[in-house]
Amino acid sequence: MADPTPQTADPEGRLADNIAYFARALRKAGLKLGPSATLDAIAAVKAAGLSSRDDFYWTLHATLVSRHEDDAVFAEAFRLFWRSRELIEKMIAMFSPTAPPRETEERKKRAGEDRAAEGLFEGAEKRVTKQERPEIEIDASLTVSGNEVLRQKDFAQMSVAEIEEAKRAIATLRLPADRIETRRFKPDPRGRRIDPRAMMRASMKTGGDLVLPKYRSRREVHPPLVVIADISGSMSQYTRIFLHFLHALTDKRRRVHTFLFGTRLTNVTRQMRRKDPDEALADCAGAVKDWSGGTRIAEALTEFNRVWSRRVLTQGAVVILITDGLERDSVVDLAQEMERLHKSCRRLIWLNPLLRFDGFSARARGVRAMLPHVDEFRSVHSLDAMTELCAALSEGHTRASDPKLWLKDERIVDAA
Repeated sequence: MADPTPQTADPEGRLADNIAYFARALRKAGLKLGPSATLDAIAAVKAAGLSSRDDFYWTLHATLVSRHEDDAVFAEAFRLFWRSRELIEKMIAMFSPTAPPRETEERKKRAGEDRAAEGLFEGAEKRVTKQERPEIEIDASLTVSGNEVLRQKDFAQMSVAEIEEAKRAIATLRLPADRIETRRFKPDPRGRRIDPRAMMRASMKTGGDLVLPKYRSRREVHPPLVVIADISGSMSQYTRIFLHFLHALTDKRRRVHTFLFGTRLTNVTRQMRRKDPDEALADCAGAVKDWSGGTRIAEALTEFNRVWSRRVLTQGAVVILITDGLERDSVVDLAQEMERLHKSCRRLIWLNPLLRFDGFSARARGVRAMLPHVDEFRSVHSLDAMTELCAALSEGHTRASDPKLWLKDERIVDAA
C-alpha cells in the first residue's frame, strides 16, 4: 500500500479497495463506522482529488471520524496504513521469530498505537503456519494472572479488547456503601428515641387507655455524588473509562450529578441516565462541544460554583474532581474557586492520573494551588485505582491519600 499520488492513485481502481480495507481496520480499532461512511470516503476522495498527502488525510478524516476521542487512533492507523516502509517494518517485527524489534523499556507509546495496530493486523497471526512459529515454553509460576495484570494496567495503554474487558469489570465493581444520617426519622423498634406521634396514634385504637412506647431512628441515605471531570486532550481517555463507572453508579443511586469541562462546563447528568452505557456515552459526546480540546479549570469551577453549587451540593454531598491540574490561566482564581468548592461540600476528592508516575511531585502551579483545598488525592488510571476509590467512599479518609503529604514532601525538596 504505497503513498497515494496523483500519478499512480486511481479512486476508481485500487485506491478504492485500499480505502475500504482501511475503513475495516478502523472499525476493528474501535471507531464506529458503517458501510455508508466507507462509500462517502471513496466519493469524497474522488471529488477532492489527491493534490497532497495532507489533503488526502483530512478528506478521509472528515468522512471516517465522528468523535474527537478517535483522532489519535485515526492518525496512527493512517501513518501505518499509507506508508509502505513502516508497514513492512511492522509486519517483519510481528512475524519474524528471530529478529524481535529493538525497543527500550523507557519508550513511550504513541496515543492510539496499540488500537490502530490491532485493527490493521488482526487475523494476520492466524495465517502463520505452525512450522513458521517456534514453540516457546513459559514458566508462569512466579508471574501474576492475566486478571491482575489487567487491573493494574494503565487505561491509556490498553488495547481494544482490554478496554472492553475493563468496561465489563467496572460494571461488576462493588459500589460504595456510603450512607449518612439525615434530620428525618423513621419508625424503628430498636431505636433509642421515643416517637410521641406514633405513640398517640397507637393509643387511639384503645381510646387512650393503653399507651405503649414507640421508637424511632434517623433515616440513612446515600449522599449526593457530584463528579466534575476534565475531558481535555490529555484526560479524555481516563474520563471516558470513568464515565462507565459513573453510569453503573447512576443506575444504582438516585442523586449522581455529572459535569464535564474542557474550555466550558457541561451538565451531562440527563445523558448518563440512559440504560445502555454506550448510548449514554454517545449522548455525552454529542452534548459536549469541546471534547479533547483545551482546558480551563478555574473558569469551569467558577461557573459551577455560581450556577450549580446550591442546586446539587446539598445534604452532605461528596465531590469528585477528575483533572491533571495543569492550569494555564491564573492560579490565584483557581485557588479561590477550589476553596469555595471545598467549603460547599462535605468531602472533596481529587483524582489525578499523573499519580501513576513514580516520580510525580507537586511542582506545577495549578497542582500546588489546588492541593490545600482537597480532602483526598488519588489516582484514576487503572481498575485497582477505581476499586480503591469505592473502598474510600465507603470507609472514609485514609492517610495514604492525604494531600498534605505531597505538599510536605515538596517543601522538603525545595528546602534541600
